[in-house]
Amino acid sequence: MHFQMRKCTDCKKYTLKEECPKCGHETSTVHPGKYSPDDKYARYRISDRYK
Repeated sequence: MHFQMRKCTDCKKYTLKEECPKCGHETSTVHPGKYSPDDKYARYRISDRYK
């Protein structure tokens, strides 16, 4: 996704670019993964949350 909000892993600034314009480090997406009703691993993710 080209036009999604991204966050710098180093300085925690938000941007739309792949690389942070302030510090030059890599950015990562801040959006959650796509929901699927056929998720095979939902049981394991939910059980890990409550351990």
